[in-house]
Amino acid sequence: MSRTVAARRIAYETLRAVHESDAYANLLLPTAIARAELSPADAALTTELTYGTLRRQGTYDAVIAIAADRPVASIDPAVLDALRLGVHQLLSTRVASHAAVNESVELARSAGGRGAAGFANAVLRRVSRDTPGDWMTHVAASARSDDEQLGLLFSHPVWVVRAFRRALAAEGRADELEALLTADNASPRVTMAALPGLADAPDDARRTPFSPIGFRLGGGDPDQTVRGSGGRIRVQDEGSQLAALALTRALPVAEGERWLDLCAGPGGKTAVLAAEALAHGARLEANEISPARAGLVRQAIAGVPLDVLVSEEDGRARAEAAPGAYDRILVDAPCTGLGALRRRPEARWRKSPGDVPALTTLQRELLTAAVGALKPGGVVAYVTCSPHLAETTAVVADIRREWGEALEELSAREVITSLADSDPALPPQADGSGRAQLWPHRHNTDGMSISLLRRV
Repeated sequence: MSRTVAARRIAYETLRAVHESDAYANLLLPTAIARAELSPADAALTTELTYGTLRRQGTYDAVIAIAADRPVASIDPAVLDALRLGVHQLLSTRVASHAAVNESVELARSAGGRGAAGFANAVLRRVSRDTPGDWMTHVAASARSDDEQLGLLFSHPVWVVRAFRRALAAEGRADELEALLTADNASPRVTMAALPGLADAPDDARRTPFSPIGFRLGGGDPDQTVRGSGGRIRVQDEGSQLAALALTRALPVAEGERWLDLCAGPGGKTAVLAAEALAHGARLEANEISPARAGLVRQAIAGVPLDVLVSEEDGRARAEAAPGAYDRILVDAPCTGLGALRRRPEARWRKSPGDVPALTTLQRELLTAAVGALKPGGVVAYVTCSPHLAETTAVVADIRREWGEALEELSAREVITSLADSDPALPPQADGSGRAQLWPHRHNTDGMSISLLRRV
């Protein structure tokens, strides 16, 4: 098997695992690439084929349905993934048409035999006869509403399109919707963090505009930089860095403060908190209900010379067992993950509006428990990697109503602006809150929402 064929095969097998087993591409793909010993060029091809196909799956499914003259739900899933991979190569890469068609047909053959190969060949040759622009015209014409048209053209479920529009409208920025949808379909740049007080960015690195600990390499292998740092430099989205720093720098730190990272897995924010705690003489504890993710937390903080207790409990019970105990608590709550669709593109196809009520109930319960665990004057940072207003504005509003005058909101926007070298462009929210909302299209970060609440 040639290396290029192997690259396509690995991409296909990753797609199958994502769709068959709810696997995550970002966990599977690096291991598969390393095992196959792909060259850097073929590894890059595999990565582009996998993530590009997942990001544009909604659009490609519309193309396939038109070309096949049948709903994609009626196509065998294994054959459908081969078609998606072929359509991505035909419409969004420079791969030669004959190679895209032939290799995808062979993948279909291996999945479904001669009949599947003939079907795939007919569909892909039909796709190859029109230009990408022509296909976008065909797809747009197939939509039954304006929102469905946006969803098909930009490969987002309609409910996500509507949620994004509402969240942008809360800032008076609804006209940025297409820019946001476009940004979700672009590969994110690799951003790194030098843990404060423990490491510095390399001399040739470019500082990030908003986080004082963030940088991007001018060149070279990020993994090599991480390995050589002993865990003190890490790959981390700038929004994630800011979420942790917003908590530690919202108010001056007094020596001996007690901090808690309530939903810590996989540990990126915990590592920043640990470095900040070490620098200011604070104590840090972390909690993660999943044993596997708790193990990742322990790995993430291994480079920080601070004794951090990592517990494995339900965060609600963990906080409720320590009333009035903590000066600062991070609640990085489980959420829909709609702010990280660049990084985890399959998430857009796994979540549905029906997932939101259960998540918001959990979010409110975690935040309520965290507020109860604060000392008077203590601060909680409520963070979601989602801009959905039900998970952000509504949750915080409910908690503020519950606690009344015993809880005040600090301005997360002001805190983040004070950290930044350049204006982060964080417009006020329509509800008058101090919430800071980061955006992929505006900040080149994940869509992180950050709120700061202080117990009076």
